[in-house]
Amino acid sequence: MSIWDIFRSPVAISGFFALLLSQLLKVPIDYLRNQRKDWNWSLLFNAGGVPSSHSALMAAVTTSIGLYVGWGSPMFALALAITSIVIYDAAGVRRQAGLHAERINKLVKQLFSTGKIDGEEWDTLRESIGHSRGEAFAGVLFGIVIAIIVRLLMPPVI
Repeated sequence: MSIWDIFRSPVAISGFFALLLSQLLKVPIDYLRNQRKDWNWSLLFNAGGVPSSHSALMAAVTTSIGLYVGWGSPMFALALAITSIVIYDAAGVRRQAGLHAERINKLVKQLFSTGKIDGEEWDTLRESIGHSRGEAFAGVLFGIVIAIIVRLLMPPVI
């Protein structure tokens, strides 16, 4: 067994493709959704957006474990628990942090414009670091679909 065996693992392949494809999909979805005139390529490397790549990755891995190892296995139970935490974090904690950043940026901008504070230029806080519930749900569905496709293409060896 070597490190290269991971490239033959359907669970790893599901997770990798779910992560990669969900990140790639963010660019055209944002283009169409916001009726942009140009493509926002920075979305390839940023958190936030639809579908949630964190949710897609974890849903694909968890679904693959269920499909290949078994739905009643301890490994599936662990994967499901970790997936729940990641999705909660993406749509809950990180989403709230992004909303806080948005409000802080607005307050600081108002303080600068009124002259109540002066001095150095303000580096705005990143606002798009979490996901709405819909974005997280889209990531979950996308991850499940990827895992099912990989399962159809890579049946278990008996």
